Amino acid sequence: MKAVNKGKILILTGNYGDGHIQVAQAIHEAIQIRFPSLEPVIFDFMEWVHPYSNHVSRFLYLQGVKKFPQLYGYIYQKTRRMNTFSRMMKTIFSSGIGRMVKLIEEVEPTVVVSTFPLAAAVMSKLKSYGLTDVPTVTTITDHTDHSCWIYPCTDQYIVGSRSVRDSLIDLGVEENRIADTGIPIRQQFSQSFQRDEIFAKHGLEPHLPTVLVMGGGCGLIGDGSSTLQELDALPQPIQLIIVCGHNEKLRMELEGNLKDSKHRIHLTGYINYVHELMAISDLMITKPGGVTTFEAIAMELPMLLYKPIPGQEQDNAKFLVRSGVAIQAETDRDLTDLLAKLLSNRELLQQMKENSKQFHPKESAFASVEIIKDTKESHSRIQDLMYSFGS
Repeated sequence: MKAVNKGKILILTGNYGDGHIQVAQAIHEAIQIRFPSLEPVIFDFMEWVHPYSNHVSRFLYLQGVKKFPQLYGYIYQKTRRMNTFSRMMKTIFSSGIGRMVKLIEEVEPTVVVSTFPLAAAVMSKLKSYGLTDVPTVTTITDHTDHSCWIYPCTDQYIVGSRSVRDSLIDLGVEENRIADTGIPIRQQFSQSFQRDEIFAKHGLEPHLPTVLVMGGGCGLIGDGSSTLQELDALPQPIQLIIVCGHNEKLRMELEGNLKDSKHRIHLTGYINYVHELMAISDLMITKPGGVTTFEAIAMELPMLLYKPIPGQEQDNAKFLVRSGVAIQAETDRDLTDLLAKLLSNRELLQQMKENSKQFHPKESAFASVEIIKDTKESHSRIQDLMYSFGS
């Protein structure tokens, strides 16, 4: 029998929203820092298992969420708990066993970490068929629970909060298989910053109230240009930093439509220095993606949430508002009114910052890799015991 490489950790992710990839990178980075003797390896699960259909299915998924959000929300709620419909959906989407076996044979990992639910599904299926006995860890990338993450052969779950942990227990997951470490985030969100240097570096005005606008990787917030034009109704000028992500069409549209705004506008596309912009902002307007909002919590950046997608984003919004780190706006007018209220209420902003500290987010990635290493070592001990009994 071929010897197992004892140092490799396979991290499976998926490019269906940036959050899954960001968490995979955070775990990869934390392993390299905390356990340099181990070798983390990231694979895009969907790209590997479905190389020919992945781009089409990703396009259909993103377009479906964008253009038919109510339908997406309906399916999400119908499959939240284990039932006939959710089992059928799991069966449809958990294909790719042959390709997954090949990847495990090539990488020879001692533990597999999934930051994407379909990867967790296929790994559980492999274990149930006896095709591998590699221990598996699933990292849930939102502030909520859903049956799409839960599988009988998953050894360990890493979740963002005690409330998600309690929800998983209600779904039948054993308490000792759940660690509420916080969602793993990259180390750049845990460092200290010189605000004056960042303002100068990006040519920004340090004396204006600064609001960061994030719409996820697709760069959409509300109705795009029209939503942001409504902010001209604010009583005083502010500095708006608008991150359009991969949505170049939106960036060009905003460039034209906001050129006469009374606010100071700073537009960007996809960037790798969001942590710097969070460090200098007084407030962030965002869709409530699990990873972006946990990064904001680490930066103690108050949030104004707007138009969450039905499904996990609505769940995230409820969790964040209940935790006192965010306020949610329902309409464009509501967004403007709440923004004015927050910017004029320093005590409320400070309280939201203080509320962020309850999550200890700066240690989440390191706490997560400790769990991953413990899972790996527990499995090794069991194998050693079985070997000693067998001999």
